[in-house]
Amino acid sequence: MRTPAGKECAHYYEDFHRGRNVQECRLARDNPASMQWRPVDCSQCTVPDIRNANASPHLELKLTIKPRLLGLGRRIEVTASCIKHRVDIEDAFTGCSQCNAERPGLDVFWKALETDDD
Repeated sequence: MRTPAGKECAHYYEDFHRGRNVQECRLARDNPASMQWRPVDCSQCTVPDIRNANASPHLELKLTIKPRLLGLGRRIEVTASCIKHRVDIEDAFTGCSQCNAERPGLDVFWKALETDDD
């Protein structure tokens, strides 16, 4: 569904049909450590970009909205983990290194990149 920021996100939900007024981010809703989500938060969120870059079915994202210094403003933190290998992922855009090593076609791609650098 299209977010208020104009990006496509599978975790955003809205319903304005027949007088309803529902807008929510399901990632923020499922995290009790997060502050309450606001539609403005979508403009700072990297989850749609991560999902576009990494389509792994084993990728699990956790979104946390935290206050900035002295409570002025909001900061969005997105952490990623691999469900299959049960490891935290440093760079969610590239995904799990163990999952990437298991893909046979990806090895050809990396070799092609190495020969271009030489």
